[in-house]
Amino acid sequence: MRKVPFLKMHGLGNDFVVLDARRDAIAIDGEGARAVADRHTGIGCDQLIVLEPPRHPGARLVMRILNPDGSEAEACGNATRCIAWLLHRETGDPRASIETMAGLLTAEIMRDGLIAVDMGLVRTGWREIPLARAADTDHLDLAVGPLSAPVCTNIGNPHATFFVDDAAAIDLAALGPVLERDPLFPQRANIGVAEIRDQSRLRLRVWERGAGITRACGSAACAALVAAHRRGLAGRHAAVELDGGTLDIAWREDGHVIMIGPAALSFEGVFDAALIAGR
Repeated sequence: MRKVPFLKMHGLGNDFVVLDARRDAIAIDGEGARAVADRHTGIGCDQLIVLEPPRHPGARLVMRILNPDGSEAEACGNATRCIAWLLHRETGDPRASIETMAGLLTAEIMRDGLIAVDMGLVRTGWREIPLARAADTDHLDLAVGPLSAPVCTNIGNPHATFFVDDAAAIDLAALGPVLERDPLFPQRANIGVAEIRDQSRLRLRVWERGAGITRACGSAACAALVAAHRRGLAGRHAAVELDGGTLDIAWREDGHVIMIGPAALSFEGVFDAALIAGR
């Protein structure tokens, strides 16, 4: 049986299995993604990343993002940093444009080894999130348990950020799956609970759509900073502390969000193609 090479990478503990299908196509569907992501019978990851030849003339490659439940995500900030690191290792070029379902994401390796990603324009309209009906995205009429009135933001994918006094005290494992699939979110949503430490520091925990609780979520960190600024709780630049570490987030005056953080290669390996063939 054919062996499929892979890389295991992570950004602040948000971990990925990366498959390179740029030269040799890899047939993988939702069932195959679930098999790879399984931490008991597969390799285990928060998302499966498949690299494909670019379609856009300005891109180096296409980055597909498959969740552990088999669904496909539009964008992933931590994965983008990991793939930018790989491209830098391949080409030596510190800059790269990566094609995603959310559009082109540009990344740059900085002198200190951290990676900056332009996550694109923030979208805040109810149709852009999207929501199922017209609503105030600064104070959405939604409450479950101790969580209420989130700020909704689209950072390539939908986010609902709830502000709380103590992020660690929230039972995100119980509340996350309920909120992710609330009828207000026709494409489901990433759920963040954010605690304001001060105007330049936030504490964030995240239930990721299709993945569950993760140690870090780059787009959710961007959404949290944007939400905090919209509420007047923080400036346009802040450190966002996640379970796996801290990301530097800035919401520029032109509407783009810049995320800065690390990426790491954990190990390389191969697996039997039967794992993704459904046999």
